[in-house]
Amino acid sequence: MAIFGSNNARRRAASDPFTDLLFNALLGFTFLFLIAIMFMNPVSKKGIIDPKAEYIITIGWPDSSPDDVDTWVEDPTGNLIWFRNREAGLVHLDRDDRGQINDTITVNGEEIQNPLNQEVITIRGIVPGEYVINVHYYATETELPLTVTVKVAKVNPALEIVYYGDTLLDSKGDEKTAVRFVIDKTGKVSQISHLNKSLVVFG
Repeated sequence: MAIFGSNNARRRAASDPFTDLLFNALLGFTFLFLIAIMFMNPVSKKGIIDPKAEYIITIGWPDSSPDDVDTWVEDPTGNLIWFRNREAGLVHLDRDDRGQINDTITVNGEEIQNPLNQEVITIRGIVPGEYVINVHYYATETELPLTVTVKVAKVNPALEIVYYGDTLLDSKGDEKTAVRFVIDKTGKVSQISHLNKSLVVFG
């Protein structure tokens, strides 16, 4: 009996490392399976925008037009943003478009024309108060009236177009208020109007 019992003990001892190996392998496969499930079903993030700006103002006019339109912005503290003062407070003129003058790039020795005429202004934080957006017909080669499209988008926490409209500039030197609006302390846009206010100053 003692010999038989001793043999059973040896068998159990011999089988323990193999059982441990199987158990560890099962744990490993379970962990890998859970990781795979997580990557197969990522959390949906529809409508989430990179929070580098709170609002984006886009000003555009007909593609390939040689005419030059400038954007002027007045913030609630009275700062003026334009092509000679591209940053003030939390408002930045990110792109100043000069018609066809700065719309070419050279690739492999070949000059390529970008037909898009667009200026971009970003508001990178919430400063409550009124913002005034003016467009100015700075220079023309066509000597024709020009329709300028203005879009104001609130980008956080999700994209929302708060204004979209056209402004007609009659001739060189014409300046018009495309839109003015109020941002409250929560970031909500209200009191949208077109009451004209001249901003263009040269000195």
